[in-house]
Amino acid sequence: SEPDKDKTFHGSRDGFVETLVLNTALIRRRIRYPQLHVEHLQLGALSKTDIALCYIDDRCDHKLLEIIRQKIQTSQIQALTMNQETLAEVLLPHKWYNPFPKFKYTERPDTAAAQLLEGDIVLFVDNSPQAMILPVTLFDIVEEANDYYFPPLTGTYLRLTRLFTTLFTLLFTPLWLYFLANPHLLPSWLSFILLNEPPKVPIIAQLLILELAIDGLRLASLNTPNMLTTSLSMIGAIVVGDFAVQSGWFSPETMLYMAFVAIATHTQPGYELGYALKFMRLLLLILTALFPAWGLWLGLALIFIILLSNKTISRKSYLYPLIPFNYADFKKKVLRIKID
Repeated sequence: SEPDKDKTFHGSRDGFVETLVLNTALIRRRIRYPQLHVEHLQLGALSKTDIALCYIDDRCDHKLLEIIRQKIQTSQIQALTMNQETLAEVLLPHKWYNPFPKFKYTERPDTAAAQLLEGDIVLFVDNSPQAMILPVTLFDIVEEANDYYFPPLTGTYLRLTRLFTTLFTLLFTPLWLYFLANPHLLPSWLSFILLNEPPKVPIIAQLLILELAIDGLRLASLNTPNMLTTSLSMIGAIVVGDFAVQSGWFSPETMLYMAFVAIATHTQPGYELGYALKFMRLLLLILTALFPAWGLWLGLALIFIILLSNKTISRKSYLYPLIPFNYADFKKKVLRIKID
């Protein structure tokens, strides 16, 4: 059935399942090219978990392919307890201070097939309904299947909307906090964003509490029975939100802006990037609160350095084709052009 997370308005309605053979068959059903190779590997001294390494021989990076194959074959882990996450940490150990994802995950066979045709490598792990796509850059991760199931003009609009919304989720509340601390820098036509009355709780405390509360509500919704999800969501939205403002804990503006950020986060096709942006937003908020005059700019510089120092598994720039700049590839990543 169609994955809950990777839904499209048009296109196929099938999705990967927990059986490795069926997942590779869904790829072969779409690509009947003789150069499509599916290698069977095993990982885990105790679990002997089956892994499928998929690639198109005359399109993929063979140097990267050999690196991946060697890392899987020489790993000494006991079992893939967390499926793809365990495999991801085998292939590329994460630095704790860099939350940006190095892999793209999808449950859609059409997306995985398209990435194979572009020369990427796809990994399947038995007992997991997701495919791992590598190597990927930041622009690859924000792409979505809906971009290609519409004509170029509509697809370009959807992609640009997603990119701008992604930028807003990072900068919206930190910029608001910055202008509250520096009202003399605020243009007159934006003066309405200032608070009408002094807050009872510092704005930075309100924003940080709401950041935690939103994730708490997400965790609660995961553990709520389906039949109660809608009713409890309505209770939380009406009762908690209304009384939180009336009691003086939160300002209406804070609730409004955080509601926008919480909803806009779901424009991302992957949870990993959404949480990476959340951590960067928290960094900007804290620095802006500590250093009102220049904390925001320091935070933006740190984020840029983190992104610039980030490398894909093939050791290329995470910001390609923006850095280093390649006009032809950048145009393909930002605009939805005609499919070859």
